[in-house]
Amino acid sequence: MSSLSLISVILVTRNAGKFLQRCLDSIYMQEYGGIEIIVMDGASTDDTPAILKANSDRLAFWKSEKDDGIYDAMNKALAHVQGQWVYFIGADDILTPTFSDFARELKNAGSIYYGSVQKSGRKYLGQLSPYKQAKIGINHQAIIYPSKVFTLYKYDTRYRISADHVLNMWCNKNQDYQFEFRDFDIAIFNDTGISSLQKDLFFEKQKSRLILQYFGLAIYLRFQFRLFKGIFSRR
Repeated sequence: MSSLSLISVILVTRNAGKFLQRCLDSIYMQEYGGIEIIVMDGASTDDTPAILKANSDRLAFWKSEKDDGIYDAMNKALAHVQGQWVYFIGADDILTPTFSDFARELKNAGSIYYGSVQKSGRKYLGQLSPYKQAKIGINHQAIIYPSKVFTLYKYDTRYRISADHVLNMWCNKNQDYQFEFRDFDIAIFNDTGISSLQKDLFFEKQKSRLILQYFGLAIYLRFQFRLFKGIFSRR
């Protein structure tokens, strides 16, 4: 397929040997042929490097070296993207066959396309209103970005868990891009990872300000009202 149709699938790994081959196989099985795989490994000490070596002929790029966390590794991986589109998946996640159907929906380079994931055997999130996007954020494994987004933005590594949410906030205010939903469950999301079990405290301190800045006053006031209502209801 032409480079204009190419999707760069990025995996960042760290001691992911238990799940990595399963994830890679779910990518190899896609009917959609225009996929390249880029892997940035954080100097794993398990069998992850050996698995990557065994798969090297099917990977566009891979490297194992120390990094400063998930988003630092993602930023490094972005330097090797050749596709028009970029998708991120965790090594403990799995692409579903409908990822290929979703990939064929990628038409407009000014659109950030998102679908849903399966979490604990159920559809997770689906289409989100602007308020829900501000409050919850779109699941990272549900989004395919135009690669040009990353010529404008890189992940802010100060946010150790929620840098993807912050990047989507930036995109929300950028009039050159719009979020478009397509009703496909494109990945099976492992909900035992760090983003599901911990909060990004730096992000939580900044969240209200970010919502005001990137989503506007009306959504900010609604968020603040729900926030205070929740506080008082627990008293």
